[in-house]
This record gives sequence, C-alpha cells and structure tokens, in this order.
Amino acid sequence: MDTVWLFILLASAMVVLFDFTNGFHDASNMVASVIASRAMSPV
Repeated sequence: MDTVWLFILLASAMVVLFDFTNGFHDASNMVASVIASRAMSPV
C-alpha cells in the first residue's frame, strides 16, 4: 500500500511541474503572437 501512495505522490508532483513549465511556454507564445500581429509594440 505504501508504494501505491508513493507512485500517486510522484505522479502528482510530475503533473504539477509539467503544468508550471507549460505555463511559461503558453505565456511567451501569447505575447509573441500579440507582438507579431502588431496589436501592441514590444515596449
């Protein structure tokens, strides 16, 4: 039973880490598309 909880915690930690790093990629893509469409200036 302890190994099951260890795997659940490990999987949960991996999911949280993936979501955290994926947020950085999503934010940079959003800013790049706004700048490329010239809706806003880079400054």
